[in-house]
Amino acid sequence: MKSRCEYYRRVLDSMLEGVIMIDKGAQILFINQAACSILHLPRKDYVGEKVIATIPNTRLHIVVKSGKAELDRVQDTGNTKIVTSRIPLFDKDKKMVGAVAVFRDITKVQHMAEEVTDLKNIRFMLETIIESTDDAISVADSSGRVVMVNKAYTKITGFNPEDVIGKFANVDIAEGKSVHMIVAKKKEPIFGHRIKVGPMKREVIIDATPLIVDKRFAGSVAVIHDVSKIISLSKKLEEANRTIRRLSARYTFDDIVGTSHAMQVAILQAKKVAKTPATVLLRGESGTGKELFAHAIHNASDRASHSFVSVNCASLPEGILESELFGYEEGAFTGAKRGGKRGLVEESHQGTLFLDEVGKMEVGVQSRFLRFLQEMEITRLGSTKVKHLDVRIIAATNLDLEEMIRDGKFIPDLYYRLNVVPIVITPLRERMKDLVPLVKHVIRKLNQEYGRAIENISDEVLEIMKNLPWYGNVRELENFVARAIINMEIGEKTIKISHLPAFEVPRKRSTGIRVPSGATLKSALSDFERHLIKTTLKSYGGNRTKTAEALGINLRTLFYKIKRYKIH
Repeated sequence: MKSRCEYYRRVLDSMLEGVIMIDKGAQILFINQAACSILHLPRKDYVGEKVIATIPNTRLHIVVKSGKAELDRVQDTGNTKIVTSRIPLFDKDKKMVGAVAVFRDITKVQHMAEEVTDLKNIRFMLETIIESTDDAISVADSSGRVVMVNKAYTKITGFNPEDVIGKFANVDIAEGKSVHMIVAKKKEPIFGHRIKVGPMKREVIIDATPLIVDKRFAGSVAVIHDVSKIISLSKKLEEANRTIRRLSARYTFDDIVGTSHAMQVAILQAKKVAKTPATVLLRGESGTGKELFAHAIHNASDRASHSFVSVNCASLPEGILESELFGYEEGAFTGAKRGGKRGLVEESHQGTLFLDEVGKMEVGVQSRFLRFLQEMEITRLGSTKVKHLDVRIIAATNLDLEEMIRDGKFIPDLYYRLNVVPIVITPLRERMKDLVPLVKHVIRKLNQEYGRAIENISDEVLEIMKNLPWYGNVRELENFVARAIINMEIGEKTIKISHLPAFEVPRKRSTGIRVPSGATLKSALSDFERHLIKTTLKSYGGNRTKTAEALGINLRTLFYKIKRYKIH
């Protein structure tokens, strides 16, 4: 029995919690080493002493009298705070025999809690300071993941906090390397780092500094300076009023937004043909993104490091267009530039020549361009010297070239030379699945252009947009969103119906439905929905898959509505 008691004593002495036991007369029966340490009691034998005289602020004597337990009570014992549970002890006959207290020192825990509160207050102050500055700021952790950005950052990059926080810091970069990733690797500050950010590829200069906490690398903070406006102004000084211009291809396939089947097919075709020197004919309505595709094809080809030259065939009369395309020698005609001039075809050597609105090219220029395509040779106006060139041709049109051939307005042989790989870019109204991602892309782009921080668009506005035919396609969509943003107050985050300007709906957008007098909103909407499904089905020859895609709904929903409205 004695050995068993000694065993229990050693077990209790090995505990981290303090333990005090008293008898029914409130005299101490046992106190372990942890209790003495927590309560700062000298090492001695306390057995037989009154607990109230030994332990400051104790309530064990009260528990013995009341017979009621006191659980998880916080107690101040002078320099120490403890959390304690006091439990009465009864024998098998339920008679009071004493009480026990089990407690733990929470002084350090309380100090830690106070430090956490202080840190939260400091963080709040820092966030307020960062948000109030006009400089764009981003903060990353030690692994290079973004943990904080301010409103000025959104204005420059077009990305909202939810687009980047928690992701690696290169998520917002269009061209170049992330300063956060470089600092995370080198643990050194970087100044004057030049990159392009966001969907608009805005050029910025960044200064980044490592964050050192307790002599350990904890992350980095970057200050972003927008220099794209200055660069843009200097670029516009060059050939400001020229409608025919030489460009570097700015866009890639990553800049093409579209998840619909029609757009994915067009992108796949473009990616495949980009690896070849084949001539491409981009066909689609105005505003569908034909020039975007031309840029992307060039950048994905083995000619990406060479010139990309864009020519708007509709912008100049025949004589000027011909001289711009093929160049001329000094004295070739009145007003010819001294020393002559290289043509845009010649400037495209080893690169890509993009003929936009090729259907507007005059027949006389068509004939000469056909000869170039057949031989890949040119002769400048006023010269007899032949030059052999290596040029990849991408043409684009929104016109019916086949009808123009029948009317004698387009040379058949040129059509066949250009129509090697035709790529059709479907109008927006036939791929409404792309509407939402396009709207988000446009908002990011306009955030940069207008210096706003728009984050969302309401479901009501999206519903209105889904019911518009979008004859101007993505270009019209950009104008629609731009008008709404212009009507928003600074600080507003969501595009709502109240931000949409009043505009007159063209007659050709009319549904042709007459609403009966006294009709309810529900019945009028049902009539409209039935009419729209019926006419769309008819336009696609009864093809339900294409109808569902055109209406922006899934096939299952279309079947349900056909059955509901008894459409045959």
